[in-house]
Amino acid sequence: MSRAERPSRRTVLAAAVAAAVAGSAGPAAAAAPGADSDEDSARLVDNRAWTTYSDWRGGAAKGTRAVAGDRPGLVIGAPVGTVQYTDPHTGTTAAWEYATWTSPVHRLAVPSTEAIASWNAHTPDGTWIQIELKGTYSDGTDTPWYVMGRWAAGDGDIKRTSVDDQTDGKSTVWTDTFAVDDPATGLRLASYRLRLTLYRRPGTKITPTVWRLGAMGSDIPDRFTVPASTPGLAQELIVPRYSQEIHAGQYPEYDNGGEAWCSPTSSQMIIEYWGGRLTPEQLAWVNPSYADPQVCHAARYTYDYQYAGCGNWPFNAAYAATFDDLQGVVTRLGSLTDLETLIAAGIPAITSQSFLKEELTGAGYGTSGHLMTVIGFTAEGDVIANDPASPSDPEVRRVYKRREWENIWLRTKRYNASGKVVSGTGGVCYLYFPACPTPRQRKALAAVGVG
Repeated sequence: MSRAERPSRRTVLAAAVAAAVAGSAGPAAAAAPGADSDEDSARLVDNRAWTTYSDWRGGAAKGTRAVAGDRPGLVIGAPVGTVQYTDPHTGTTAAWEYATWTSPVHRLAVPSTEAIASWNAHTPDGTWIQIELKGTYSDGTDTPWYVMGRWAAGDGDIKRTSVDDQTDGKSTVWTDTFAVDDPATGLRLASYRLRLTLYRRPGTKITPTVWRLGAMGSDIPDRFTVPASTPGLAQELIVPRYSQEIHAGQYPEYDNGGEAWCSPTSSQMIIEYWGGRLTPEQLAWVNPSYADPQVCHAARYTYDYQYAGCGNWPFNAAYAATFDDLQGVVTRLGSLTDLETLIAAGIPAITSQSFLKEELTGAGYGTSGHLMTVIGFTAEGDVIANDPASPSDPEVRRVYKRREWENIWLRTKRYNASGKVVSGTGGVCYLYFPACPTPRQRKALAAVGVG
């Protein structure tokens, strides 16, 4: 179905922490969150993003400079040096000029067991960026600088990639997620800095531009079930419908083809909802006999060459932001009430969930990890989702029972088909929205902790 939650990533993480979290005495474990409680949700997640001109002026710059305008950002001013980078996926070594920017220290309002970075950037041909995180634990010691992604919008200069085998014995980076190894010890991530490195071909004047950089820290308690929320909205957004399944067998070099493309297919649906379109020139590489070539394009340009899949969460958000006037972030939400708040403001959401076939009535499948696009709610409060794991585009719109859907999305532990305890995603969500939100959109985003 999807490899967004493949064993090498989420299941391994769960195996490392599931037993430990159950006995955790961390701050969020003291009381299970009510699914309809904004106050409880606020205690579980901390979002911080650098987006304004003053933000970019406030960090420690070495060769970068802030640029003002409708969409303030960070660019290379005067490179501070040149490095050789050997692409692990091609073996090619090339020289790159570089400049860096390091954020101020952000002290987490929620001392966290996990953190996920997000970024939005323009990387013209001949440029790319690296995003790193360095944290301080609650015991006063520091993490190393962890690479959270090496990214370019295209794939002609470097192959965008996560970095495996990053650990200090206290925490580990699992593809795109920083995670404390043993939360039961009470150890948490108390603060962090983010570092951007901007690269370009030597001797050129081109530069990446980074518009948004941030991270989401969270401490979601261990839970098989979550309290039920009360329905509060009946509304449906008109979002394009695309099936991943009609692409089965296409471009197997990108995660074995369309049957694994739930994440980019969901991303493309919302991108086009906001008016994002690909040109014939951009789609010229796709076999003209294939329907919905934009889905093939999304798979190629979200693909993580280390993870060997299209389900890297920040890579999907960064892809969305390559379209004019869009932003993308990865966060966690606390309830279906949060999703209702967003839908009421016209903002659909992409959610990550895993479940057995019998746990979601009408799905007709089970999955260790799958992305869907939530587009509204029925009068009874049930979830209206564009589910890309559908046989055809017209069949993508589904209605799922509210209670079932809420639980499979928000839980952090579940039983798989073998009866083994494995992980759930704990409310992970991608949000794509305009670079300049309306006041109503801005208010809704703020209500769910996104600025």
